[in-house]
Amino acid sequence: MCSLLERMDGENMTSNMFYYLGLILVSIIWGINFGVSRWAMDVFPAEVFVFLRFGLALPVLFLFLKWTEGSVRVEKRDLVKLAVIGLIGVTALEIMVMYSIKYTTLANASLLNVAPWPIFAALFAPLFTREKISFRVAVGGFIALVGVTLIILGGKDGFDLSSKYMIGNYIALAISLIGALFNLACMPLMKKYSPLRVTTWYVLFGSLFLFPFTVDKWSSIQWGNLSIVTWGAVAYNVFLCTVAAFVVWNICMKQVGAAKANFFRYFVPAAAAVAGALFFNESIWITQIIGGLVIVLGLVWIGTERKQQISPI
Repeated sequence: MCSLLERMDGENMTSNMFYYLGLILVSIIWGINFGVSRWAMDVFPAEVFVFLRFGLALPVLFLFLKWTEGSVRVEKRDLVKLAVIGLIGVTALEIMVMYSIKYTTLANASLLNVAPWPIFAALFAPLFTREKISFRVAVGGFIALVGVTLIILGGKDGFDLSSKYMIGNYIALAISLIGALFNLACMPLMKKYSPLRVTTWYVLFGSLFLFPFTVDKWSSIQWGNLSIVTWGAVAYNVFLCTVAAFVVWNICMKQVGAAKANFFRYFVPAAAAVAGALFFNESIWITQIIGGLVIVLGLVWIGTERKQQISPI
């Protein structure tokens, strides 16, 4: 009996490690996108670029859903839930990200967008799931939080609490709260539907709600300036950052739990720093390297915890 339990624990840990690697891969994809998106944002207004990212992903998502699951339908009573999730998690969140960057410093926005997100997810998880935050996860999360703080504040721009940035700071902090609630709200629906189906439908509604914000922006686009690099950045956003990343993230989050999964977002600023160095010759400081190692330490500590059974309410 003991050997059987030990074997099951080992299999669970191996299975969990696969999902943790998926979360890390998605975070790296999102982090690199901070650099990739700059090439497209030189041509497209931010609202149009975000709409293209999600709007062009829609046919891919629906076709893949139809091919893999045979249908794309959801029950009518769930459409309202999916519409609210799309409005909050796609439309509102993406617009708020743009304005947080506009009204505060990049360092402020990065820290407040990323650092509190997993903490809010852990605090509000009991409202959506039966997930319990263990001592190991709390300690590992705190270690990773120290690491992400070192990466963001260890660059050339420090955290600035000047009053002129407070509106942007509040928006950035609200992004963490809304983003955490968005992730958690998906969990009960993923008990009923596949992560792919849930993702496809909330991206549909999010895109529909995004379109009105682009109406007066299309005329400013200089279509003659669209290069292969620009379209490459759009393709990266559509196929990797949206289709692949959202589906993989939701699959992995469903398996390991929303609160635990969101701590792996701390890889995003680390990947963004590396992308800045590779694509734009930005410097990487020793403090940021130390921060990256600290993040890895904290998340390895979380990842070695034995699997818990997570069930949405």
